[in-house]
Amino acid sequence: MSVLGCLRLGLLAAAAMVATHPAAVSAQTASAPPAAAQTPPAAERDGSHDFDFMIGTWKVWVKRLVKPLTGSTTWVEFEGRDVVTKVWDGKANLSEFTVHNAENKSSIQGVTLRLYNPKSRQWHLYWGNSANGTIGVPTVGQFTNGRGEFYDQEEWEGRMIFVRYVWSDITPTSAKFEQSFSIDGGKTWEPNWISTITRDTP
Repeated sequence: MSVLGCLRLGLLAAAAMVATHPAAVSAQTASAPPAAAQTPPAAERDGSHDFDFMIGTWKVWVKRLVKPLTGSTTWVEFEGRDVVTKVWDGKANLSEFTVHNAENKSSIQGVTLRLYNPKSRQWHLYWGNSANGTIGVPTVGQFTNGRGEFYDQEEWEGRMIFVRYVWSDITPTSAKFEQSFSIDGGKTWEPNWISTITRDTP
């Protein structure tokens, strides 16, 4: 074999040794982009006991806007009681609500049936009152970070509006409820019913 042939053979052998050397393999691995981290999906939250705080008897104070969506600023105040009973181990409850206004001798009697849907993980709230003896459309939503928001669309004074319920400031002995209406698709909201409740002494 010629000198040139031997030289070529030696260069090929050296290249093969470098390619298989651990340091070379390590360098190649380090230069490769890391595989994307596989983060397991977060488990969906079970909200079936979000209304457990309501079980029991409450003292209720209500401020109700007399003529919603008319520009009215006249409010009427009521006070009374709300008795809430657990159903299906908390996956539902029934609220019996009665408040009075001593000045004009008026009262509001109503019931709220709250049902939890484990598939959608949302609550459906059904309100009915003694004035008409019917149950309205469900107001649907859930709690996030201790605040509950629930929505529906219904007819009010001959036109369709959006309705929002909000439960907030929840403690073992108190909470706040607010109902609001919207006539612009939820861009703005006008509160028309504000309740504060405190747990009655057993």
